[in-house]
Amino acid sequence: MEALEKTLKKNEFVKVDLDQEFEKAMQDSVFSEIVKKTKLSEEELKNYTSLLEEAASEYHHCLECKHLLDCANRIRGHVYFPVVKKKILNFEYKPCRYQTKQEKNNQYLKNIRFFNTPSSLKDASMANIYKNDKNRYEAILWISDFLKKYEEDSNKKGIYLHGNFGCGKTYFIAALFNELAKKGHKSAIIFWPEFLRQAFYDDFKEKYEYVKKVPLLLIDDIGAENVTAWNRDEILCPLLQYRMDEGLTTFFTSNLSITDLEEHLASSKSGVEAIKAGRIVSRVKQLADPLEMVSKNLRK
Repeated sequence: MEALEKTLKKNEFVKVDLDQEFEKAMQDSVFSEIVKKTKLSEEELKNYTSLLEEAASEYHHCLECKHLLDCANRIRGHVYFPVVKKKILNFEYKPCRYQTKQEKNNQYLKNIRFFNTPSSLKDASMANIYKNDKNRYEAILWISDFLKKYEEDSNKKGIYLHGNFGCGKTYFIAALFNELAKKGHKSAIIFWPEFLRQAFYDDFKEKYEYVKKVPLLLIDDIGAENVTAWNRDEILCPLLQYRMDEGLTTFFTSNLSITDLEEHLASSKSGVEAIKAGRIVSRVKQLADPLEMVSKNLRK
């Protein structure tokens, strides 16, 4: 009996503490607002006071936040919030207004795949292309014209954009692809040297089939790879042949002119193989118009 009385007194003290803690928390307007939105009784909610206080604290942060990068919550862009389902209280992380806006703005990324490329290319845009250099005008005009006309002719040739290191060749094409992705067009960008190095990975066949058939493809930095007869004749050649036969738009960036690319492809451990290199370059010319862009190195 004595033990039972001690337990009852202890429970009574616990209830008093819960009541006091809840009443104190209710003095905060945000806490009070959250409690009202649950539409549950205060008796039901008192056992969740500390969790509700955490939710109120995170919501306070949201009210003061000006930008996603300013987020002070435990998970950036999300707020810990009570959710009632079938009269049962749960707590979930819900995206804030900035996170929701960002996700909406980035929906186009589901239409473009990047293979071994810098993550910054996901944000490339036509509006941010550097224009204060007349040596870039021809490329800018070509890209702008392509963007306007692609939906009228999806079998348009791509561009073989070559020039000095760091002049923004890849950014140009990535900006174009991002704009087209916003219109629902699918594309892929592959950093060619690294793509070849992964040829013996388990998932390479799946990647290869995807880039072979994707409507828009950029083979980035072709000519920077170590040429072997195998990667030239068994990977590059069939890829270009398929895309040429199917009329799939293909882009290239390189530090090499097409003439230099042919010399590069002709040299392998098997010796100089000019005929095979010439066949590949003829496919490149069928797929893309050559355009040189020599501009200042923007990576410095």
